[in-house]
Amino acid sequence: MEYKLKTNHFLIIAASLSFIASLLHIACIFGGPDWYLFFGSGQKMAEMAAAGDVYPTIVTLVIASVLAGWGFYALSGAGVIVKLPLLRTCLVLITAIYLLRGIAGLFAPFLTDDPVIHQNSVTFWIVSSTVCCVYGIFYFLGTIKLWR
Repeated sequence: MEYKLKTNHFLIIAASLSFIASLLHIACIFGGPDWYLFFGSGQKMAEMAAAGDVYPTIVTLVIASVLAGWGFYALSGAGVIVKLPLLRTCLVLITAIYLLRGIAGLFAPFLTDDPVIHQNSVTFWIVSSTVCCVYGIFYFLGTIKLWR
């Protein structure tokens, strides 16, 4: 009798979402200052990109790499690729980061006057935080399914 694991669709969707986020970050590099502003990097990052400073590119590539790594961990948890080290631990941490960012971002613009927070609109915070919560929910559901 052949044993077949059930596909973890939650983690496959989570991986796809992380890869999309990674690609959008890379697109910002090619899209330039207007893209940095649109996606919420702030005026300073847009100005540095416009001036040809390498800092926005490096930061954006690091973020894109982390997001892609998270996508690979989700694919690993789904059984699509080889099992990566510390798989369950990493999936729990990734889930927590997405959910904490999402939940905190829903409240931050209303609870602080910090200029770092208010360089972006309330609409940005609500939309980006909702997106992070959705990502986190897929990671959460997929990680729970993996644990069972």
